[in-house]
Amino acid sequence: QVQLVESGGGLVQAGGSLRLSCALSGRSFRAYGLGWFRPAPGKEREFVAAISWGGGRTYSADSVQGRFTISRDNANNTVYLQMNSLTPEDTAVYYCAAEHYGSGSKGSNAYRYWGQGTQVTVSS
Repeated sequence: QVQLVESGGGLVQAGGSLRLSCALSGRSFRAYGLGWFRPAPGKEREFVAAISWGGGRTYSADSVQGRFTISRDNANNTVYLQMNSLTPEDTAVYYCAAEHYGSGSKGSNAYRYWGQGTQVTVSS
């Protein structure tokens, strides 16, 4: 059984940075595509960023392009979301998701495994 545990959330002022981490246990980390999602008005889970199982492809939402970067450390079974230039609109619970041999899909339905989420709050 795959388990995902997020960490790194917190309170930060607008313009600041945070790095979220998501550790995967239970299976071969290298074989999983990973994504980050957050709730949004009218959506249960809004796509933020994703990385393919091979790590060669990354994707990010237009709203975070140039500010957020997704990366993975296969040696430590961890995926990261580096968030810079944060705004109050980025305030949300951020969820990590995994899919076996996932290509880095932008759709939440493509992911079978989900973490419990980590809260990010950006003050103005």
